[in-house]
Amino acid sequence: MIVVRFRKTNPDVTLPEYETKGASGCDVRAFLPEGPLVIPSGEWRLVPTGLCPEIPLGYEIQVRPRSGLAYRNGITCLNTPGTVDSDYRGEIKVNLINHSKTDFVVENGMRIAQFVIAKVENASFEVSDDLSQSERGEGGFGSTGVK
Repeated sequence: MIVVRFRKTNPDVTLPEYETKGASGCDVRAFLPEGPLVIPSGEWRLVPTGLCPEIPLGYEIQVRPRSGLAYRNGITCLNTPGTVDSDYRGEIKVNLINHSKTDFVVENGMRIAQFVIAKVENASFEVSDDLSQSERGEGGFGSTGVK
């Protein structure tokens, strides 16, 4: 198990929590001390968490939607998964979009997304005039069929 440290922007900020022992993602909550935030239908907003991370080198935080919010309310993360790099130290804000037909109210302390801690590898990049052959070759969108 690795340790991810957070600086809180306020003592009332809640750290992410795993809801079950087998959960891959830990729930993260909105931090809205000034009151609720409305996301109008068809629009998006950055929702503060009050969390500033120190992620170990070689890891990232992936910000992912909560399935219940998506299913029940049409609320999801606009860019998913979002990536928080190991060298970022600012506040994490979650970019939520409202796909429903009604406005959505985000309350302080509401579980708005989940963080998945993932190992990453850096690569070196090279130019090559020759690439190895593969079964797919240059087949693009839909080239492998639908079945």
